[in-house]
Amino acid sequence: MALRIATVLAVLLTALALVPAGAHLLSLPNKINLPSDQYFVAQSVYRGWAWLGAVLIVAIIADLAAGLIAREHRQRAGSAFAAAILLVLSAMIFFLWTYPTNHATENWTILPDNWRDLRAQWEYSHAVNAAVVFAALCAITIFAIGRRTPRTA
Repeated sequence: MALRIATVLAVLLTALALVPAGAHLLSLPNKINLPSDQYFVAQSVYRGWAWLGAVLIVAIIADLAAGLIAREHRQRAGSAFAAAILLVLSAMIFFLWTYPTNHATENWTILPDNWRDLRAQWEYSHAVNAAVVFAALCAITIFAIGRRTPRTA
């Protein structure tokens, strides 16, 4: 029963982590060439989204918990651990590439001279993050549909 609950939570939370990443990816083609005034207005819709980082943290914990509960099935557990590692990678991408742009623009409220470079860094770091979180969702889905018992000879 614990494994079922952990599996459902891991899949749902990992899927929820993909929502903001996917939203950023889907908006990229419409935002990447906007002039500064329009881009900064578009960026203002993300105020308060920092709280979504909590979803990522809880998803990492859920994926790790699912893997630990299923640890006697090494291959299956490996998929859950892979999902957790990919979500950690997502957080690293955010802190290495996305966060510095937020800091340099004071969360897109000031217009520095290099705002176009910062925009590209922000948009493409989110695009990469969407791919990484999608890969995590694939890994935890593989875990979820994995075999419940080891193969018998």
